[in-house]
Amino acid sequence: MAKVELKQPVVDEIKELLDGAETAVVVDYRGLTVAQDTELRKKLREAGVGYKVYKNTMIRFAAKGTAFEALEPNLEGPTALAVSKTDATAPARILAEFAKTAPALEIKGGVVEGVYYGEKGMAQISSIPSREVLLGKLLGSIQSPITNFARVLKQIAEAQGGESADA
Repeated sequence: MAKVELKQPVVDEIKELLDGAETAVVVDYRGLTVAQDTELRKKLREAGVGYKVYKNTMIRFAAKGTAFEALEPNLEGPTALAVSKTDATAPARILAEFAKTAPALEIKGGVVEGVYYGEKGMAQISSIPSREVLLGKLLGSIQSPITNFARVLKQIAEAQGGESADA
């Protein structure tokens, strides 16, 4: 069996992972302990983010012709790929948060919704709250004026009700 035939399933696996993905982030995981790596994988898995170590050449072959081809300059040294198909900011947010406790983890760059971002760009993207948090803030800002308006109406009704009862 030729080497290409052995590597093709891995390339196909990466292509499938990247197909329809919102975000792909490339990290250097050198220096992480087994316990730290296990904890990181658990957090990513809970957020629905795929995370796996691949050979750089395999990622290059799989990304060729896609928006993720922009990751090419970051594909040097040990590389792990974090991919999300649902939440565009989840991989960057989780990896950056984890890197605070494990400084050995280094975000090299990533592609978010078809746009390439370097290390600094990914740091900014990691500061964007999750979709659920943003929706909660929006709902709170919509709900607050309505609640205040209802309180004012209730106070007016109570004040008018109190006057008519005295008369």
